[in-house]
Amino acid sequence: MKRREFSKTVLQLSAGVLGGATSLWAPAQGAGGRGFVQVTPPAPVDAPAGKIEVVEFFSYNCPHCAHFEPELEAWLKKLPADVAFRRVPVPFIGDFEAKQRLYYTLEALGKVDALQQKVFDAIHVQHVAMSGDKATLAWLGAQPGIDKSKVADVYNSFSVVGKTKRATQLTEAFKLEGVPAIGVGGQFLTDGTLAGSMTRALSLTDEVIAQMHKTK
Repeated sequence: MKRREFSKTVLQLSAGVLGGATSLWAPAQGAGGRGFVQVTPPAPVDAPAGKIEVVEFFSYNCPHCAHFEPELEAWLKKLPADVAFRRVPVPFIGDFEAKQRLYYTLEALGKVDALQQKVFDAIHVQHVAMSGDKATLAWLGAQPGIDKSKVADVYNSFSVVGKTKRATQLTEAFKLEGVPAIGVGGQFLTDGTLAGSMTRALSLTDEVIAQMHKTK
């Protein structure tokens, strides 16, 4: 979903209409002519030496990201051991900062695996009113296994706020306009439009990882 198309999509959703996923780039030859664009200059990576970093850019407010999540989860189970995967919540679409901080709060609490899909379901299936800090914290504090007394402190912590800022910086470094999208090694970016579908984007990511293995 593109930043500048978010308002239009909100209107479509209210009318019961949902268009296809879009991104900044039209389908074009990317890395190896296969549905990637090259990131110039390369974006910074956090992966340790010897690891290949793969980043999924997403937004909890994006219906396409919600649809993609189960497929992504299945794909993650088959990643090679030398691939360092991380999610990056983007600074656009709706109450983006609250949702960025929600993700990093889940990460700090060790609850991403347990609640990632549940956040998407709450917003896009159950239509829970989760806009803004107060509503987001109220939902999170009501989840099983969450210590409600600690949630606000973690959500407002220096660590979570700092990670949110770095997520915004990385989004800009990739010149990202749409989600879901996948970055590899800080050098390549793909999405459903470039690859033809997010299923093919995952397959192409596998191919790029394989090529990077050969050059290590």
